[in-house]
Parts: sequence; C-alpha cells; structure tokens
Amino acid sequence: MEQIVKAEIGGRELTISTGKIAKQASGAVIVQYGESMVLVTSAASSEGKDDIDFLPLTVEYMEKIYAAGRIPGNYMRREMGRPSEKATLTCRLIDRPIRPLFPDNYTNETQIIATVLSMDKENDPDILAMIGASASLAISEIPFDGPIGAVRVGRINKQIIINPTIAQQNDPECDINIVLTGSKTGITMVEGGGNIVSESDVMDAIFAGHDAMQPIIAIQEELARLAGKPKMQLPEKRINQELLDEIESLAKEDIKAALKTEGKFGRKSAVKKVKEKVKEALAEKYAEDENLITPYFEKITKQASREIVLKEKKRIDGRAFDEVRPIACDTKILPRVHGSGLFTRGETQVLGVLTLGSGQDEQRVETLSGDESNAFMLHYNFPPFCVGEVKRLGGPSRREYGHGALAYRALEKVLPKKEEFEYTIRIVSEVMESNGSSSMGTVCAGTLALMDGGVPIKAPVSGIAMGLVSEGDEIAVLSDILGDEDHTGDMDFKVAGTKDGITSIQMDIKIKELSRTILEKALHQAKEGRLHILDKMLSAISVPRTDISEYAPKIVTMKIKQDKIAALIGPAGKVIREIQSSTNTNLEVTDDGTVKVSANSKEASDAAIARINEICLEPEIGKIYPGKVARTTDFGAFVDLSPNTTGLLHISELANYRVAKVTDIVNPGDIINVKVLDVTRDGKIQLSLKEADPEQAGKSDDSDKKKKDSGKKGGFRKNRNDRNSDNNR
Repeated sequence: MEQIVKAEIGGRELTISTGKIAKQASGAVIVQYGESMVLVTSAASSEGKDDIDFLPLTVEYMEKIYAAGRIPGNYMRREMGRPSEKATLTCRLIDRPIRPLFPDNYTNETQIIATVLSMDKENDPDILAMIGASASLAISEIPFDGPIGAVRVGRINKQIIINPTIAQQNDPECDINIVLTGSKTGITMVEGGGNIVSESDVMDAIFAGHDAMQPIIAIQEELARLAGKPKMQLPEKRINQELLDEIESLAKEDIKAALKTEGKFGRKSAVKKVKEKVKEALAEKYAEDENLITPYFEKITKQASREIVLKEKKRIDGRAFDEVRPIACDTKILPRVHGSGLFTRGETQVLGVLTLGSGQDEQRVETLSGDESNAFMLHYNFPPFCVGEVKRLGGPSRREYGHGALAYRALEKVLPKKEEFEYTIRIVSEVMESNGSSSMGTVCAGTLALMDGGVPIKAPVSGIAMGLVSEGDEIAVLSDILGDEDHTGDMDFKVAGTKDGITSIQMDIKIKELSRTILEKALHQAKEGRLHILDKMLSAISVPRTDISEYAPKIVTMKIKQDKIAALIGPAGKVIREIQSSTNTNLEVTDDGTVKVSANSKEASDAAIARINEICLEPEIGKIYPGKVARTTDFGAFVDLSPNTTGLLHISELANYRVAKVTDIVNPGDIINVKVLDVTRDGKIQLSLKEADPEQAGKSDDSDKKKKDSGKKGGFRKNRNDRNSDNNR
C-alpha cells in the first residue's frame, strides 16, 4: 500500500512516497518537489563480511535525459556508462553525510541508487536524491542512525532563500549557494560557496537551512512509522578485551613517542616498528586472534593521537593548535606555459598550471537542464607518487572530481567578467606531494598561476583545512591539519576565500553532528590561518602581471554589420575556414556581428583582420580606398573596393574635364585609388577618381588631345586604316 508524506519547504510542497514502485528493494521512495522527481532505492546483502573493517557502501546517481524530455545528444543516443561530473559530485553529496551514521559493526554490502525520473528545470534533483537516500534507509531493514534532512540555501539581495530554483542560483545577485545536511540538533555536512561573504553571513545561512530542514526530518520519521521495516539484528562484535588491554599496556606510550616523530614517512616508519614489536610479542600467545592485533593496534594508535591533543595540549608534529606549517611560493616554474605557480605547505605541494584559450576552447556539456558551456575549467590530479604509493593510473576518481569542484568554486568568484577578459581559462592542479589538504593547496597554487599569467583577478584567494578532536566537553580545533590528524580526528573543514570573505566551503564529519559553537570557532580560526597563508603568497607575487604570456593566444574583438555575417562565413563555411587556414587563426562570429580573432602572433591576427575588413568593408564617406576596376560601361566604371563591396565611378568623376570614353582613363583590371562621395540608403556607393587622384584630375583636355594626335602621327596608337593595312599585309 502506497504511503505519502508531505511538508512545505521554501514555499513549495515536498512529498515522499513509498509502496508503489520498486517494492523489492530494501527501501524505495519517490521524492517530488515541483515537477522534479527522483526514485531512491536502498539495498543490502543479508550477511556482513567478517574479514573487513570498513563499510562497503556504494552510491550511484543516475541522470536520465528523458527526465527533461530530451534524447541524449551522443552518437549512441542513450545514457552512457560513465556518469557526468555533476552526477559524480551528487554521489559524493549523498554519500558523505550518511556514511558516519551506520553502526561500526555493520559490514553488509550496501547500495543506494538515485534515479532522476522527471526534471522541471527549476528544482535541482540533487537535494531530492539526498533526502531520498535518508528516507529509503529509514524505512528499510538496514541499520541507520537517521533520518537527516537536506536543503540548499541561497541568498539574493541579502534575503535567505531555501531551495532556490536553478534560475535563482544563476542570478548574478545570488552571493551564497550552500548545500547542507543535518540532524534535529546539529549539522552533518556542508558544501558550497559564496561571493566573498563574511563568516557571520555563512553561519546565518547554514543555520537558517538547519531550521528549514526540520520538517523534512519529521516527515521521514512519520514515513518510517507508516511503512518502516524492522531493523536487522547485527551480530555483536566480539572483542578480546584481554588482548586489547595488553596492546594498550605494552605499546601505548611507545605509540605516542612514535607519533611525535618528525616527518610523514619517519612517523609512519616509527609506528610500524612499534606495531611489529607488538606482533612479535603477542602473536604466539594470541594465535587464535592474531588477525585482531592489527585493528586493535590501530584503535590504540587513534586513541593515543587524540590524547596527545586533548590531554597534552599538543599536536603530533609539535605545532600549536592554530599554527600553520612553513610555506613557500614560487611562480614562473614552467617557461612555455601561460602561467604557473608552485605552492608548498609543509609536506603538501601543488603545481598550478594556467592555459589560456579562445572561445572555441570552452567546455561544452550536456546536462539535464540543457547544453551548457564553461569558460573556466579546473582539473585536479592526484597521482599515486604524491603519497609514495604505486597504483594503476586511470581516469579521475570521485575524490579528484570533488576536490577540483571545491577549488573551482573558490577561484571562480574572483575571475574577471568575460567582457573584460575574453579568454577561456583552464587551471590544472598537479599534486606533487600530499600530507594534508591538497585541495586547499590547489586553491593557493591556482591563484599563483592566475596572477603569474596576467589574469586580472579581483582578489587573490587562499585556503586552509581545519580539524577537530572532541571528547565530551573537551574540544580542540586544529588549523592546517596533517593527513594523520584528518584520519584520527572528527572533522575535515575546508575554507577558502579572499582577505574580505569566503568563496568556497566544505565540511565533513565522522561524528553524528556539530554544534553552532564549534562551527563558529572553526570559521574564526580558519580566517586567521587563511590570511596568514595569503600574506606568504603575496610575498611571492603581489598583483597579477600586467601582460599575459607571449605564448598565450592574442584575442582581438571587432564588429561587423549583421548583413555581412553570411559573406564572412561563406557557403558551408568556406570563406571563414579559408581565412583561418591561411592566417593560422581561429575566428568566432556571433549573431550580433561580434567577431573574435584568436592568434598566436600579432602578425597572424593582423592578417586575419585585414581579410575580414576586405570582406566586410563598410565604406566611409570622404575616405579614399584602393580598388580594382571590375568592368566599364558608357556611363562609368564599377570598382571593387573588396570582394563584396562594389561602387560606381561615374564618367563625370574620372577627371576635371569632359571625358569622351571611360576606357580613355580606366580599363578592367586597373588598380586605382577612389574617394567615397556618398553611400545611399539602399547601399549604393558613389566614387570619385578625380578627387582621390589630383594628378589625374589635373590633366587637361588639350594635353590628352595632343597625346591622341601624336598617336596618329606614328605614336603608340594607330588609327583604323593603319590597323587594316597591317592586317592586309
């Protein structure tokens, strides 16, 4: 039997229904908002895996193009196997807030699939998929410490909007766009950005969203009461307390000493030696539970790391809680690229590389909302050598997509408008070393590369990753966390922005929720660290360079009349292709007559512009132009000023005296200078030779007559009788 629950969210009705579709899944719901609908299913294996100590959870988000009433534009005309970048990022939005809410002893393979069934181009399905994941788990037999709510928070003209439409999100006045999830009492995940907004504005937006999601949590609880299944009983996780206590007694102090070893690999080696010592001492005694030694040792290591912070008030590398590791910044690392920056913070190092292109280099993407083009791209690469590992290289992972999107939002807000800087911009982040927040290193390296490349950004951007260790009332917020601190801590909170405000933010936690007090403290401490990092960056390069790289394409914009567009393009693009080929340039022509010429040199650009001017010439009255006589008539000559522009040179405008025959002065094929006398409304052009060529205009009728007479007396002209006599010979 179908069950439906409803709530008003952001002035629109949200409905969650179950019991009608996909009834064989562990949990299946349809979430509808406006005319956008998403089916979300949860399924799990009946038994857990004894040999693993992690949650085998997979999340898939499937964009069906039919949902928007369209046929896919690819060759196969069907949704292809590889998800889009938007779909990949949505998978991460679903996964991150729910993963910490499963029991530690739950190891059953679990899969969540969100399928977009209908898309109204107003309400983004990603929020519906996040809500659906929580609701489907809540009504299933899968153990889940939920439900949670999810909303998007926007701000336009200082007014908070819950679940802004896609059009509102794209509004130039929208200066906050944040996706968040939460429980009844706290925040569980944050992802989004702002247009250089203050920490207090971000906090207000987050907790306005937290208030707005409470009805979403309430209707999920109601749906669970109406249609929920009994939760599966998990076998109690067997604990060998004696072994655990003995490892703690034998190794805890040694582990603490090893954790304080300087350097990532030195620390790792020291901890490994302690682990080997423990195995050697206990393997024989606990032969039946030898496989428990490693997970128990890791548990004690995590406890030891947290005790160093909370009890000794230190960090494993000896820094103060708010201290940032040493920073080094360099630019002009690569000689032939258009801009480069190397950012090093402790044992994290990122090379940012800038490439500038023309409009033809824009990224074109097919989305549920329609085809889109992006003039800014940021691609993040995390090769295995950056953490000293050996792995097979492949395409970008979900993590790489997520880190790239975080850095993209951070830098996008400070880029110049397209009218001011007409280049397509691509930044590639190559992570060279990683021990703590390479995504924030990407923000810093990307800023250095932009400034090195002469991109007139509004302000430089820096970023920092914050951590948290909490036990009861004891709380420690850590600035610029190490990889080990991220692994053993409770929070990974990344904040990027300029000196005046935040541009990008991301928060994940491993505990159930965070309070406003902790978030405010983390944001305040992050600002101090961010400004410190920014000062170090500005000591390397303080402002964008005044000129772009000599190797970057040169882009010149010009305007032609709309009725000349067809002539410039030519039949089937023949003319524009010939210009591009002969001048080694790229031309872009828009419907309003704007022409952008992109070339690798000024000479090539000038050559293309000259060709365009020839084809699209708009003669100016009073100006002199070179022209070629196309044909003559009794009343004048037609002169081509360009391949598509012809004017009439009337016989009366050939000279200051009466001309008997046009061909006495000009003949087809002659190259002459002519002056434009007038351009009529219907486009007819009147030309003058005598005003353009004073020497020609000054020749008298008498002088010309003498020439003709001299020709009759044996000069270069012969009369008709002479020619006839020659022929008779």
